[in-house]
Amino acid sequence: MRPIDLARRHCLSTQAVRNYEDAGLLPPAERTASGHRRYAQPHVLALAAFLALVPAHSHATASAVMVAVNSGRLDDALDLIDRSHAGQVAARAIVDSVEGSLRDITVQRWTGPPVAIGPLAHQLGLRPATLRRWEDDGLLRPGRDRAGHRVYAADDVRDAHLVGQLRRAGHRVADIRLLLDELRGTSDPAQVTRALADRRRALDARSRAMLTAAAALDRYLGARADPPA
Repeated sequence: MRPIDLARRHCLSTQAVRNYEDAGLLPPAERTASGHRRYAQPHVLALAAFLALVPAHSHATASAVMVAVNSGRLDDALDLIDRSHAGQVAARAIVDSVEGSLRDITVQRWTGPPVAIGPLAHQLGLRPATLRRWEDDGLLRPGRDRAGHRVYAADDVRDAHLVGQLRRAGHRVADIRLLLDELRGTSDPAQVTRALADRRRALDARSRAMLTAAAALDRYLGARADPPA
């Protein structure tokens, strides 16, 4: 099979296929006497596996998985996939925690005058230093009054409650920051609920992609294990 034949199967350029091989995402191709690449069924399965892994686990993880497999380091490849699945579990747990938090926060107040750092810290049962640290971590973005003191508007108070809930549940700062970036811009609980529903649908789509990728990678691993005909 010529590079163009393999490329056409996935609407790729022949240069892309060559680049994938050079990067170790495909096993080395056989060469003709004149030096031209010749691909076979394992290359077809390898390319299909890589392209399925990308939407499931990210381009970087998919690349690392294929390089590990083609280098004979199956344990490393499986570890990468397991870690990606663990990240998916954590992402779902964040959505669950936020939905639970929203029920509690809605009962309190979503509107009201801005509050200073001391009263907000007391409301949350925290020290002001904790709120300042969350700000340094990019989790909170309070405004400032004319004297330069921090003031927390309704959205900021909501974010502080969410961060407190998620940190108590053990979630990482980076994961919380990602979710807050999606939720910011609205203090309407209904809009936040819709944003969370969109997030859950995206997670569901990624989980389906993970199933597809697992099947494609398993087919490639089977072809590698089969003795040559």
